[in-house]
Amino acid sequence: MNKIIFTFFLICFVSICTAQTRPKRTLSQNNSQSLDAISSSSSDSLSNNSTRSTSIDKIKNKDAKITDYLIISYKNDTTYVDTTLTIQKEYKYNYLRKDEFNLMPFSNIGQTYNTLSQDFESISLMPQFGARARHFNYMEIEDINYYHVPTPLTELMYKSAFEQGQLLDAFFTVNTSKQFNFSIAYKGLRSLGNYQNLLTSTGNFRFTTSYKTKNEKYIANLHFVSQDLLNQENGGLTDDSVAFFLSDDEDFDDRAVLEVNFQDAENILKGKRFYINQRYNIINKQDSLSSNNLNVTHIMSLKDKNYMFEQTTQNDIFGSAFNSTNLKDEVTLEELSNQLQLNYSNNIIGNLQFNASHTNYNYGYDKLVVLNNSSVNNTITNRLKGDIFAVGGKYKKQIKGFNIQGELGVNVSGDLSGNFIKASTSYKLNEDLIASAQINHNTAAPNYNTLLYQSDYVNYNWENNFNTVKTQQLSFGLKSKKIANINLDLTTINDYVYFGINETTKLVNPFQNDKSITYLRLKLNKEIKYKNFALNNTVMYQNVQDENQVFNVPEIITRNTLYYSNHVFKKAMYLQTGITLNYFTKYNMNAYDPVLAEFYTQNDQEYGGFPRLDFFVNAKIRQTRIYIKAEHFNAAFTGRDYFSAPNTPFRDFKVRFGLVWNFFL
Repeated sequence: MNKIIFTFFLICFVSICTAQTRPKRTLSQNNSQSLDAISSSSSDSLSNNSTRSTSIDKIKNKDAKITDYLIISYKNDTTYVDTTLTIQKEYKYNYLRKDEFNLMPFSNIGQTYNTLSQDFESISLMPQFGARARHFNYMEIEDINYYHVPTPLTELMYKSAFEQGQLLDAFFTVNTSKQFNFSIAYKGLRSLGNYQNLLTSTGNFRFTTSYKTKNEKYIANLHFVSQDLLNQENGGLTDDSVAFFLSDDEDFDDRAVLEVNFQDAENILKGKRFYINQRYNIINKQDSLSSNNLNVTHIMSLKDKNYMFEQTTQNDIFGSAFNSTNLKDEVTLEELSNQLQLNYSNNIIGNLQFNASHTNYNYGYDKLVVLNNSSVNNTITNRLKGDIFAVGGKYKKQIKGFNIQGELGVNVSGDLSGNFIKASTSYKLNEDLIASAQINHNTAAPNYNTLLYQSDYVNYNWENNFNTVKTQQLSFGLKSKKIANINLDLTTINDYVYFGINETTKLVNPFQNDKSITYLRLKLNKEIKYKNFALNNTVMYQNVQDENQVFNVPEIITRNTLYYSNHVFKKAMYLQTGITLNYFTKYNMNAYDPVLAEFYTQNDQEYGGFPRLDFFVNAKIRQTRIYIKAEHFNAAFTGRDYFSAPNTPFRDFKVRFGLVWNFFL
């Protein structure tokens, strides 16, 4: 069905693109912020002295400005469409369309990522589903935006993949009136990969709509998302094949000849979500001379998730199994959440919110499991389900230059306890310098798959009654173009729940740490410019105090990009080219378990300490950004010791290309 929908909208996109060619017109001087003016600008910004194009080639509405094409987040923060070419766009031009600074990709696009740095800032009161290794490309509520555009807007993103496949993200939005907008998008990937049994095939369908009455008394944002993320699994290279890989023997340059642990397994994460955020303004500021604003907001989210692991034949890597063939593990989660908010604000008090929410959850399986050899619990139940009632509040106020924000929430009834409190402040010291501080405390139940799991593999069956995980984070920030952007956070974690090796069975199980973990991160970002050259540096230092060694991260992560930017061909094209170095120090890198789709702690082998060099040439022609990259071009001459996880090599040298293309009617 997704393929049919995708094909239909591609046809629509082609029709739209064909219809966009129009004769050139002269732009009046007072419309200096036209779309083509932005698209012809330098990659960083448009100063008042910038040379601007006066063409409105692809604009039906000649009065439309780039700042009129609004993007609205789930928090109602508003930005506008950005067609410039910057180094940040280079960092985000990937499968996730996010900066991957703290992520180590696997060899094939669409696989998982090893996480090099963890952020424990959280306000969640509910446990997560599990199968976290499959969730990097799973679009959550905060990943969905809403739009308001004066003319139809289309964006196409394309990037080549690894053998017999492509990545395409197609998006279209239109306002049928000033009150109603809808958008539709689909991101599809298929990539065979360079190793055996490593096919990835994923799809993310999104539909959004926004509506408001003419007097803006009632405003609603709604979305529907359907996602399926399939990965074939091979368990990594065998120990002999790892030795062949490290040997740098030309006979093994074709990675498909290397033997993998199995070739008959795959896992898939599927999910659907319906979400609506609707607000009724009882008192609007514009209704009278009063500064008061009062509204009632209702937020509803209906989630349905399904994770499945399938394998044709039992494999001893995972121990004994109930079945010798056609193994299949499947788990589901249904969650319905409703929140009612009362929001009040005025110029003296600030913004104040009270909220109450109800969540109904149903996680589990369709059968009971009886373990005859278990001395602890012979029967594994099949369901975790119940109702959670929570209350909370928010506050925001600007006081003499200080921007103060606070938020809290607590589960007041139900089987899953949880609470959080978050407070932050920022202060603009001068035109260049902004300082900020934040404190965050969170208590929540660990992920569902650590509490209950069933599998055809005997040792992957458990039912646990873990304590809630408690995190406290204190962070400070300093933002300055002249000095640097500096972020420091200190986190304490108690009752940390993780996956590790059971010393008795030598297989993966969930555990709860009985010691406190202290985790320090210091991140610095600074770009140094000289004429058309720039050096963009991001460095992170990490320190972990962990007596049991269950939480492992590298001490240093760094990314350094030296690049050149300039207009060429009489300013018809904007060019950006350079080299990026990615590096992290050696550490006990987490290993990957394909049955659970989870990473687990191991302390037997260290990985890392290898450079990754990428050479890129990017160009911008009007609203089109073109990307060409020679990825990991140093693979052939700096050693074959590059791994994404134990027994899982990182990708070899590869030239990839693609583009991002915006159309404005």
